Amino acid sequence: MQNRHVTTIINVLTNVTLAIYLAIAIGLSILAILSIYDVALLILDIFTADDMTLGVLAVLHALLLTIIIIELLDTVTLYFKTNRLQVTPILIAGLTAMVRRILTFGVEPVEAVDVALTIVAILILTVAIVYIGKQERGWGSPKTASE
Repeated sequence: MQNRHVTTIINVLTNVTLAIYLAIAIGLSILAILSIYDVALLILDIFTADDMTLGVLAVLHALLLTIIIIELLDTVTLYFKTNRLQVTPILIAGLTAMVRRILTFGVEPVEAVDVALTIVAILILTVAIVYIGKQERGWGSPKTASE
């Protein structure tokens, strides 16, 4: 009897988790569509802007934000497909955010420490992406005699 209650509780919690992930996926999908719309508007604004460089920079920021949103949406989608949380898309979103931050360095005043910390963060994220990518490619594949 107690085992049945535990199973019921686990099933309810699993369904709640799936519902939350579904709500997040819907929200990220809406944000991605709105972000693409924003990029289109910013591209049109480039032609009427006084400073084309700032307009291009605004488009790049919006595009990178769109990529971050899509990577997060990809993480949720992969969770639905595999029932496992994939770390690589989250790391890629973090790397994209750091690149987006670097683009602002030429526009607004910044401390040397901020630049150094951003570069260190990019290096750490890159190493993590490579390391985890190697693990994910090797995970689940049968080892051959030569390995």
